[in-house]
Amino acid sequence: MSSATDTSTQTTILAPIAPDMEAVNGVIRRQLHSDVSLVNQIAQYIISAGGKRLRPVLVLLMARACAYEGDAHHKLAAVVEFIHTATLLHDDVVDESDLRRGRQTANALFGNGASVLVGDFLHSRAFQMMVDVGDIRIMRILADATNVIAEGEVLQLLNMHDPDVSEAQYLQVIRSKTAKLFEAAAQIGALVAGASEADCEAAAEYGRSLGTAFQLIDDVLDYSGNQEEIGKTVGDDLREGKPTLPLIYLMQHGSEAQKELVRTCILQGDVQNFDAILAAITSGGALAYTRRQAEAAAQVASAAIANLADSPFKQALLQLAHFAVDRSH
Repeated sequence: MSSATDTSTQTTILAPIAPDMEAVNGVIRRQLHSDVSLVNQIAQYIISAGGKRLRPVLVLLMARACAYEGDAHHKLAAVVEFIHTATLLHDDVVDESDLRRGRQTANALFGNGASVLVGDFLHSRAFQMMVDVGDIRIMRILADATNVIAEGEVLQLLNMHDPDVSEAQYLQVIRSKTAKLFEAAAQIGALVAGASEADCEAAAEYGRSLGTAFQLIDDVLDYSGNQEEIGKTVGDDLREGKPTLPLIYLMQHGSEAQKELVRTCILQGDVQNFDAILAAITSGGALAYTRRQAEAAAQVASAAIANLADSPFKQALLQLAHFAVDRSH
């Protein structure tokens, strides 16, 4: 899928919730305010970078798909975006990244200390907003999610430069670090709508599987994507010594020479051999395998919401599952 097609698809997905998204943007602008000017500056910088806003979109679409008529989902969508943005600020410091969404990262521009502390501000502001919503079930889901995400970050850190990480270990990192917030976003969307327990669990499964598919395609794009389109440096995962699924697959199924190349590159974070690694994971079927795993996860997501009543919102959720796999950035 080309970048132009990506944009067209996103526009179609967002169409049923266009007024909701505008309301969420208003909540974000109001809640970002701080009396400390540097907090305002960095928070505005990272939020204004845009991005797909998939997690708040999930809250809105799932709430509407479950026939919600109120407006509390606007604040919840903003909460999820703040949690996600806080993790991005912290991630970029840990990963020493200097490019995100086609712009300098906040840590590259403002320094690591400021980025970490503003990330903390966004986390705490999110919890203030949760309290305002006043639903202990929603608070529990989001509190649990932030804890699991933190555990996932630590797991990923432990896996860095380890060529012996298994596929099961890596998928656990994905479920914790990425899929958990997708799961929470979809689940609270159903919960705020007063959906049945079965529908709330179906929403959680949809989000969990969608998040898994999304991350696996990110893994593919880190090797095969266009840097201008994906908005970050191609090969970042390799530079960080991060054993993602394409490399793990090659370690399990490649030739002895390929395995040794991957092992050396993971241990050293060696981007000088990027072209050789790309050739190996392409010819060895690693990228194709990772994409198939993403497609399977997307199918699980679509199947999870099969029993929801048909609506433009459900159709957008189904289209979102396809987009997670077919996108180019």
